[in-house]
Amino acid sequence: MNHSIIYFCSLRVLFFGVAAGCVVPGVAQAENERPNVVVIMSDDQGGGDYGFQGNTLIETPSLDTMFENGGCLTNFYVSPVCAPTRASLMTGRYNYRTRCVDTYIGRAMMDSDEKTLAEYLSDAGYRTGIYGKWHLGDNYPLRANDQGFQDSLVHRGGGIGQPSDPIGAEGKYTDPTLIKNGIETPMKGYCTDIYFNAAMQFIDESVNAKRNFFTYIATNAPHGPFHDVPTDLYEKYQNVDFSPILINKINKDRLAKENDKLARIAAMITNIDVNVGRLFKHLQALGVLENTIVIYLNDNGPNSLRFVGDMRGMKTHVDDGGIRSPLLFHWPAKVKSGHRSSEMCAHIDVLPTLLDACSVDGLKTHSVDGRSFLPLLVNDQADWPVRSLVFQTHRGDEPQLYHHFAIHNGPWKLVHPSGFGQEKFEGEATLELYNLREDPRQQNNIAAEEPDVFARLKADYESWFQDVSSTRPDNYAPPRIIIGTDFEPKTVLTRQDWRHTQGKPWAQESNGSWLLEAEKPSSYEIEIIFHHAPTKGLATIAVGNLTRTIEIISGQKRGYVQRFDIPQGQTSLSVTADFDGHKQGPHQVILQVL
Repeated sequence: MNHSIIYFCSLRVLFFGVAAGCVVPGVAQAENERPNVVVIMSDDQGGGDYGFQGNTLIETPSLDTMFENGGCLTNFYVSPVCAPTRASLMTGRYNYRTRCVDTYIGRAMMDSDEKTLAEYLSDAGYRTGIYGKWHLGDNYPLRANDQGFQDSLVHRGGGIGQPSDPIGAEGKYTDPTLIKNGIETPMKGYCTDIYFNAAMQFIDESVNAKRNFFTYIATNAPHGPFHDVPTDLYEKYQNVDFSPILINKINKDRLAKENDKLARIAAMITNIDVNVGRLFKHLQALGVLENTIVIYLNDNGPNSLRFVGDMRGMKTHVDDGGIRSPLLFHWPAKVKSGHRSSEMCAHIDVLPTLLDACSVDGLKTHSVDGRSFLPLLVNDQADWPVRSLVFQTHRGDEPQLYHHFAIHNGPWKLVHPSGFGQEKFEGEATLELYNLREDPRQQNNIAAEEPDVFARLKADYESWFQDVSSTRPDNYAPPRIIIGTDFEPKTVLTRQDWRHTQGKPWAQESNGSWLLEAEKPSSYEIEIIFHHAPTKGLATIAVGNLTRTIEIISGQKRGYVQRFDIPQGQTSLSVTADFDGHKQGPHQVILQVL
């Protein structure tokens, strides 16, 4: 695909034409029909990485035009990291209710009992497809294709370039091996282009079948690694000085490296923007743009300390720069061009909003935390009672009270930015209070000046924490991977979902175990795979109380196979390789039902 900026010249005419009602005669859907839905979410793009947000260096003309010709929530919140945002987006519930509490080592898996947006819409007759990043479980019954998506083309784990990559396709943004409906499938092209191409093919099939569609395009761009980006756009951005959008001053040597990193990030963002333009043009050509809802948001703050508008913070932070995103909402049949709302909304509100827009009455039997913000976009005046919203995410197996959280209520923000990268904080929690209406950069802590507000928000947060933590009797127990089913006869276990026990989670010397459940007693062929060429040693495979030891040959990464008869029920699997006293776990393990 040609990523050239020249392509943008026609986009503004296209969007303005659509806003004026230029749809294909005789093909466009009527206003009283159910809308189609497209949700696009980028990965690690910050709330300031848009032209319409005041960024003059990263070019996003398609999104700028989408902003001009559609609705926008300007006070919209997400979680500080990706998997929690995705769990909330898919369920309309706080992620702590879903067992998804972190981004890796088994804590980015969402309980399969949760009902997803795809399941609601599929039950209502929609065709459902996902393209890109799922990040809520890589094995049955947690995969996207187990959770309501009828067509699924995704990568494993939290991104390409992680230990969950298919063997032989590690780190490949160009010509990646993706997982299509559960099967590893080599692809051609750049990953973002592949996702949009597959999504548009799915939309074509839906329109031809005269079926409504829900298409979820979740790019892994501009998430790192940054070695593989669209070449022509990277060359263009290499000549740009990004120092005006850097938050901190850095030395000359570091500045050159940071500038190159931002050139790569900008190339990935503009490539997404080009694809958004392609998508809109495609929807118009099909005659369905008028009655198709297209939503665009980012999943958390930016993946470097850079411009986030009039806020502070970045990805992983619970300051506003880490948890804010614009929410673009394009629906010409219902939402007026340029409609804006500054009411506080969040990721938990997307599901009830789309069910409302699609006239799907599924929430009478399922509890959600969000509320429909559709009235804010279709009415000039809408009743929107003030409520509290809470955002909390940190590393570890179980949330800790007061650790790395923020609660918002009206203009007030009570926050304890204790740090995402640690399991627990030690000592007394020092909470900060800000009036974001007067102090959006969070420069003036007014906890001492507003004791009543401080006490009220602290009590609200404590009640929230107790509520979400008691959703289930074993609320923070990790989900189990179910093996031996017809849905997934070959199970690939990766470090993404192991329960970490030794070393740094993804380092070579680390180890862990996988929590499994065998649907029925079966015989399995178990293969262990190493990432680096090993030295001579021994590896012990343990499945519950069963163990096998196998000799490791110097330089040979895979081909180490043992047979196990695994009984029905819950069990665990671990592998410990011993190389002359140095112990480590495998890179991946493959279980194949015999």
